[in-house]
Amino acid sequence: LAAAARDIGSSIKSDKDKFQLNLDVQHFAPEEITVKTADGFIIVEGKHEEKKDEHGYISRQFVRRYALPKECNMEAVESRLSSDGVLTVTAPKQTSALKNEKSIPIQQTGPVRKEIKDGMEETGKKEQR
Repeated sequence: LAAAARDIGSSIKSDKDKFQLNLDVQHFAPEEITVKTADGFIIVEGKHEEKKDEHGYISRQFVRRYALPKECNMEAVESRLSSDGVLTVTAPKQTSALKNEKSIPIQQTGPVRKEIKDGMEETGKKEQR
């Protein structure tokens, strides 16, 4: 009973390159564990139906939510499960200070009405045809 009541252990490491968490999920088979990201969180869930053990029957379920630092790349989160039941989830941090930078293409909608001479703009002149 003490082992069943014990909290599932986890550790978190965050440095300049990545956010990483390790979670003890040894009581769950790989297909009983899900890892997903939503709204800036990593969510790890584990659930198995009732199973017989040395003391009788037991079912287990957990949900853990970890807030990801804002500089983490949500699209590049990876998870690995070791043979001894430790789940490692890693989210690399983006190196650019402008992580939301996006180039916007300029679409020309009509004829250009400005002349450029010697690097200076002259807006008062119009082309005569």
